[in-house]
Amino acid sequence: MKELIEKINTEFEAFATEAGQQSEKGNKAAGTRARKSALELSKLFKEFRKISVEESKK
Repeated sequence: MKELIEKINTEFEAFATEAGQQSEKGNKAAGTRARKSALELSKLFKEFRKISVEESKK
């Protein structure tokens, strides 16, 4: 679970960087990368939820 949290943190940092570049500088390519990171974060959050529920049942 710790590895998953590290992946989430890393992906969120990438998202924040790219989203900032898009909104502040109008960088369209950064927007594409931010959307990709957002999609990956969604997958990671679903995995986290699944693992969290399993852990709480123990």
